[in-house]
Amino acid sequence: MSAILTITLSPALDYATSVPRIRPDEKLYCSPPRIDPGGGGVNVARAIGKLGGGATAFVVSGGPTGARLLELLKGEGIDVCAYNVEGETRYSFAVTDELTGEQQRFSLPGEPLTASEAGDLLDAIGEAVPDNGYVVLSGGVAPGLPDTFPQDIQAHIARKTEFFVIDTSKAPLERLVSSPTTPPFLLRLDRKEAAKVAHRKMETIDDSLIFATSLVSRGVARHVVTGRGAEGSIMVTPSSRYFCHAPRVPVKSKIGAGDALVGSLVYALSRGEPPDQALRWGVAAASATVGTEGTALCEGAIVEALFRECAIEEV
Repeated sequence: MSAILTITLSPALDYATSVPRIRPDEKLYCSPPRIDPGGGGVNVARAIGKLGGGATAFVVSGGPTGARLLELLKGEGIDVCAYNVEGETRYSFAVTDELTGEQQRFSLPGEPLTASEAGDLLDAIGEAVPDNGYVVLSGGVAPGLPDTFPQDIQAHIARKTEFFVIDTSKAPLERLVSSPTTPPFLLRLDRKEAAKVAHRKMETIDDSLIFATSLVSRGVARHVVTGRGAEGSIMVTPSSRYFCHAPRVPVKSKIGAGDALVGSLVYALSRGEPPDQALRWGVAAASATVGTEGTALCEGAIVEALFRECAIEEV
């Protein structure tokens, strides 16, 4: 089994709560919050842990909020490699309307890294990367870092591993798609992100397939995974295209579903499973996560049960 390192450049301490009804201009009295360590790579590592695996979480963190995030992460049995910065780690929070089930999600901005912190970060990541292991950069790029930072990481770690997985958004994703360099092993986008960088709607499965295939053929990534929401997810490899149908589950919270998909998929690949079966594990984990409350993630037994319901086809 290959080792796994996750990278979180902009983590957050996640709060999730609910109110009887969300109304404007009223004081809303919340239920006791659930508090979890959050951010893309953090959740990827947590999901792998839920499935019985192990990953090291490289986390950029600062201040008392960052210290609490790291403490919670270690409390889940996750091996942590902390990169300490001066700026305070940010918060994010979600509020669910108990009457309608609708969820409002708020993500606060992080503080910029100093020039010195940004300059030393690549070397710190390089030291943490396992030889020939899987490296997962998931989540946003912290303020103070260039939009090219995902590509900078890949170039910096290329001598240690070829298995670099990227799941990011906004300007860094736009840069990755519009100006590709060496293709990473895998790029994951959700449906909204795909539509934004493609500058067109992803209305059908064929739309997503054509887009993902174009990314592989252009050398943006060697493998591309893109979501279709409740329908399932697509994977395009250099030689095959797969669509995995998601099982029907009651949706309680979508927080962390994409991270759980990436974590379960990479964990399956690290065990030597083929891409189509890894995609099935990813879709099963995402489906299990949307059935949990707030910022909770999937549970291994539920993922295994849903895996059997995930029908996959070559398309």
